[in-house]
Amino acid sequence: MTTEPVLLPASAGAAPRARDLGVPFRGQPGRHGAITDVPGVEVGCVTLIEGEGERAVRTGVTAILPRGRGGVGDACAAAVHSFNGNGELTGRSWIDEAGALTLPVAITSSHAVGAVHSGVEAWVARHAPEVAAEWMLPVVGETWDGYLHDINGGHVRPEHAEAALDAATGGAVPEGNVGGGTGMNCYGFKGGTGTSSRVVPIGDERYAVGVLVQANFGAREELELAGIRIGAGSAAPNRMETEDWLRRDGERLRSRPGAGSAIVVIATDAPLLPGQCAALARRGPLGLARSGTAGGHFSGDIMLAFSTANSGALASRLPGEEPVAHERLRILPWGRIDPLLTAVVQAVDEAVWNALIAAEDMTGRSGHFSPALPHEEVRAAVARLAAR
Repeated sequence: MTTEPVLLPASAGAAPRARDLGVPFRGQPGRHGAITDVPGVEVGCVTLIEGEGERAVRTGVTAILPRGRGGVGDACAAAVHSFNGNGELTGRSWIDEAGALTLPVAITSSHAVGAVHSGVEAWVARHAPEVAAEWMLPVVGETWDGYLHDINGGHVRPEHAEAALDAATGGAVPEGNVGGGTGMNCYGFKGGTGTSSRVVPIGDERYAVGVLVQANFGAREELELAGIRIGAGSAAPNRMETEDWLRRDGERLRSRPGAGSAIVVIATDAPLLPGQCAALARRGPLGLARSGTAGGHFSGDIMLAFSTANSGALASRLPGEEPVAHERLRILPWGRIDPLLTAVVQAVDEAVWNALIAAEDMTGRSGHFSPALPHEEVRAAVARLAAR
């Protein structure tokens, strides 16, 4: 089994992206077109691929450090929005209560949440023991990769989460069949990890909005580009939706098209209140919907948004005997937030397309096959758009 972390060199962005195929997007991307364009944000991943047959391993872990290694425990204003709750994001209760995110974020396979949770705790205890000395409520999200991966095999272990955090860095972020997105499917094609960003001028300031999506949602017939249907007319095989591969109570049946999930992480350096982060999180589903999904009942689509501004504020430390010190926050007025909301929608949409286009064909558990979205079909749709 591959257990070494997949590092993120500067060339990691070499995989094809949506813009490389001519897909048009509004808004100005940042330098890397990634969540790491928000200063301080770092991403690392571990990809696990081994074997064939029923025990095939096609999974991994993606880890996000909102303020880098040195910022663990330094709270970020944060909020969570559940577009459809058929999924899991641990630590949400505390984010809802305190409006703050203090620990790393990890994304993995549905049945690996516990192992990754333990790995994050171990990593924080090693790197920030003063934080671990009080209490830890790690934030771990998941999507279901059981079509391609032996999901009940216990292949993801705590040390894989630690390795993903150790690998975290800034710069270009790999996409497609990597990290937690390794075994994921999107719109009946191979899905996975995608990222994007926007530069947002507001008055005299320029802020960054970055997103990372673990894309594992949508039915084949839903996929469209600016109103041009791609999925319904694709020549790629669609075995996941058309074959009786799912076993339940000893019977074989078809999975529900659109079942899966999406985890969307939204970061910005704009100075926001937790309630304003919630407004950003609520726009995440609008970005998902631009490629066609209606958000099916069997898809758990959860959005986490955080702001890296106001370092040192929003802390929830146990008080000592020192005098009470009041915190001060610099915040963007609510009336100026609209450009950030637009940026979220644009960046989430682009991140989904980046995941689809970077992904490659994959054969996994029991010979199950997930085809990559054919690039020639995307180019044909782009040509039809240009001819309008």
